[in-house]
Formats: sequence, C-alpha cells, structure tokens
Amino acid sequence: MPDANPDALAFLQSRRSRPAKTLTTPVPSRDELMPILTAAARCPDHGKLEPWRFVVIEGAAMARLAELAEARGAELGLEAEQIGKGRAQFDQGHLAVAVVEVQRASEKIPALEQTYSAGAVCLSLLNAALASGWGANWLTGWVAHDRGFVEQGFGLAPHERIAGIIHIGTETSAPPERPRPDIEGITTWLPH
Repeated sequence: MPDANPDALAFLQSRRSRPAKTLTTPVPSRDELMPILTAAARCPDHGKLEPWRFVVIEGAAMARLAELAEARGAELGLEAEQIGKGRAQFDQGHLAVAVVEVQRASEKIPALEQTYSAGAVCLSLLNAALASGWGANWLTGWVAHDRGFVEQGFGLAPHERIAGIIHIGTETSAPPERPRPDIEGITTWLPH
C-alpha cells in the first residue's frame, strides 16, 4: 500500500484553476515545462496506448493562432463576440499546451476509454502546473472543436482532436472561491 501523502491530498482538495486572461509572464521555460508534461503523462492509460500527445504553443505561434481564429470565425459566419472570444484565447496567452487526443486502433480498448485518458492528461497537466507554482487554466471553445482550425493551426490528422488547451503562466490575481459540489448529495453507497 502506498504511503499517505496528506500534503498532496490537501492540494487536490483546495486546487483552483486561474482564469487564463489573468495569466501573464514569466511562463515556464522548456526545462521547467518538461517535469510538468512528465507528470501529466502519468495518468490512467488502459492498454498503454498513449492516446494523446502535446503541442506547446508559445511566442509567434500564439499570434498566428489568434489570426487564424479570426479568419476561421469569419469564414464560418460566427458572431463578432464569438470570434473575439476564440481569438482572445491566443491574443492574451503567453504559453499553452494543447492536449491532442489520438485515437489508436485497438480491439481491446474502446475509443471512449481513450477519450477518458486524454481528459485525464488534461487534468493531470493542469494540476501539475498548479503544483509547480504556476497559474493554469483548461480551455477549449469553438476553436478547439472546429476541424478547419485544428487542422490548419495544429496540423491534426483525421483521427485526432483537441481534448484541451492548458494555459500556463504567472497569476496576477487569485480568483475567489466558488461553490463546490455537495458530496453527500452526489454520492450513493451500495449496500454490502
């Protein structure tokens, strides 16, 4: 049985995402980001398929994706507010990691379990960044789900999709606590 780690449990019980628009520089260097990515990759992965990969977005890539979001939004006929929101994710960002779900052919592992694993990577990445002292936020939005955007912006193949875009940086303000689930209300105990 593993040793209890009360500090880790306390962190998980009190963790709080930081709004992406409040994150600024400095951001993790490549050397600082590698342990965060390593921690993220230690997630449930039935069949050891690694049904995900990382795309690090920084510097000029942020500006390129912001321009693409605006062009793609106009092409789709989206409202100006929607286009602005898709663009702002990259205009305001300094460093982000896109978690790409990679569906692997498998007779044993259902596609849905691979999707769950990609989601687990997103949460692990978010928590690893927070545990490392950075502010972090998991975003998606229309840009993450638009095939044209993800194929042009990230070079995704047909069997790939964005599970999440994790923004990481220095927080400028701590967010207020928000209401949390009523654990008693959402928990059922099956009889012995």
